[in-house]
Formats: sequence, C-alpha cells, structure tokens
Amino acid sequence: MTSVDEFAQALRTAITNRGLGLERLREHLSQNGVTVSMATLSYWQTGRSRPERQKSLQAVVHLEHILELPPGHLSELLGPPRPRGRWLRNAPAPMSAFWSPQTPVEHALNGLDTQWDDQLLRVSQQDFVTIGADRTERVFRSRQVLSASMTGPDRWVVIMHIDDHDRPLPLVSALKNCTVGQVVREPAEGLLVAELLFERPLRKGESVVIEHELVNQDPCPPATNYERKFRLPTREYVLEVTFEGAPPSSVTQLADGSAVAAGRTLLDVALDVQPGVRGFSWTW
Repeated sequence: MTSVDEFAQALRTAITNRGLGLERLREHLSQNGVTVSMATLSYWQTGRSRPERQKSLQAVVHLEHILELPPGHLSELLGPPRPRGRWLRNAPAPMSAFWSPQTPVEHALNGLDTQWDDQLLRVSQQDFVTIGADRTERVFRSRQVLSASMTGPDRWVVIMHIDDHDRPLPLVSALKNCTVGQVVREPAEGLLVAELLFERPLRKGESVVIEHELVNQDPCPPATNYERKFRLPTREYVLEVTFEGAPPSSVTQLADGSAVAAGRTLLDVALDVQPGVRGFSWTW
C-alpha cells in the first residue's frame, strides 16, 4: 500500500469513527480559519489527490485535532511530496511567469489551490472592458469556456494587477456557473488574486462556461491599456474595449506593436493563441 493509500484510508477511518460528514468537517476547518472545499476533502479520503501545498499540509494538522487523532498521525502517512509530471519536461511556465519579480504574485498564489490550472484546456477567453467618460478603468467582465483534461478541476484562479497602487482594488463578483472562493488582496502592490469555484468538480472531457466581473471603486485608476496574459495556449480569444467618452488619440496592439485605428470600440479576435500577452495600449 502506498503512502497516499495509507493516508486516504486513515482519513476515511478517522472521519467514520468521529461520525462527521464532509460538510461538517469543512465547517470545523473554516472555524479554525482553514478553507478546504468538500471536493478536496473527498479526493483526499478516496486517494484521488493528496495534500501537498503548505496550506493543505496546515489543514491536515487541523484535521488531526478535529478528528481527535494523535499529533502527526496523518501527516506522517503522507511521505515526501510527489513530483508532478507536467512540471518535469516541456512544462508550462509557472502562473507567476508573466509578472515582474517586483509583483509578489507567487507569494499571493502560495495560499491558494492552483493544482488544477494546468488541467484546464482554454477553449475560449472573452474579455469585455468598459472605460468611463472620465478616462478611468470601470468594469472588466470575462467569460471563460474551459474543458477538463482529467477528472478533478473545481476552480479557476483570477489574477488582477493595477499599475496605480494608491487606488482601491476592484470588487470581484461571480456572474455565471461559479462562486467566489478565497480572495487575496495586496493593496500596496495593486494585486488581487481570487478563486472562482465551479458548481462541482469537472469530469475528464467535461466543459464549463463561467463568467465573472471586476468593478473598480472610486477613485478609479486612469486607463491607458488592457492586457491579457496567456500562460497556456487558448483556442479563441475575444477582447472588446468600449470607451464611454471620447476615444483615445492613438492605439497600439500589444501582440505585435502595430498601430490600430482609434474608435469608441476596440476589438481583438484571435485563434490558436500561444503563451504571451495580447491587448491594447493607448494615449489620450
């Protein structure tokens, strides 16, 4: 029996002996300041996945207390962390790769569950951006079509960075087929990271359409550009930027640096997008 099997069996036995359902167990963890989804708890007890990240290992310590187990009983069964195959060869860039070292994205992501991100195929990414008549960033609405390459993905992680760090961070709202999970806010860095939790984990080959919205608070940051960072290939990308007031005087497309005709609406449509950056920058 592998260490993963031993951990799963010990966790199942402890849960049964304690007489707690997964929902109740999740509530106990939440009361201790630990957020773990029911899907994750289910995968841990069935052996489909194991706690590996620092946040998950801390959750195990709390589980031992809640389930009235000796300290270290479950932790010792996990053994050393296992390597993740897609990180070993031809691995995609880490989620922090397209951000400057001065932006603490890696630190913000450390407390979130990003294990499923590489297993979500990007079928379609659609961004709708509204720039106010006062030339400030108002609303960002995004629609993702995602397909699972394996059974298990249960969330999408959003990273938002604003250049003007003395402005309030936007408010994030789930609009379709998802709910907002854990949110990490770093106002001094202009950084917001949020989990969008699916209604249930996806099965292999299953797809989901989710929508979310980011709304800036007054005073909104001045708008000079919008960019979407692609860490993994995406089959379709659509970007629509709408100016509620006068259009900018000049516009540059970020993908190739070419000049674009300025108007009240900017549109970028691309197929088979490779890792990199797309979007527009403009001057007034």
